[in-house]
Amino acid sequence: MAEMRGRANARLPPEVNRIIFVKNLPFKITAEEMYDIFGKYGAIRQIRMGNTPATVGKAYVVYEDIFDAKNAVDHLSGFNVCGRYIIVLYHQPGRGKKNQMDQNRKAAQLAALKKKYSIS
Repeated sequence: MAEMRGRANARLPPEVNRIIFVKNLPFKITAEEMYDIFGKYGAIRQIRMGNTPATVGKAYVVYEDIFDAKNAVDHLSGFNVCGRYIIVLYHQPGRGKKNQMDQNRKAAQLAALKKKYSIS
C-alpha cells in the first residue's frame, strides 16, 4: 500500500510515457519472445513489431501503466537479446515532424540567402 502511495506522488520527467520504442532487435525475434522480455516489467497492452525492410528490428511496446514503462526503459536499455544490445527509448510522437519542419525552414533560409547574394 505504501508503494502505491509513493508511485502516485512520484514526479516523472515530461518525456516519460506508456509507449516505448525499441531498436536493434534481432530480425528473427517472435512476438512471444517480446512478451517474455517486456512482460516482466508490467502488464502490456500492445506490441507492434516492424515488418517492412525499413522497420524490421524495431518495435513499439505499450504498457498499461506509465511506471511499468519507466521501469522497463530503466532496466532493458542496453540489454543483450540474441547477441544484440537493444536500445529502449520513450516514444516521442512530435519529434519527427519537428525535425522535418526545421529542415524545411533551413532550406527556405538557404534559398533566400542564395537569391540575395546571387549564388546558384
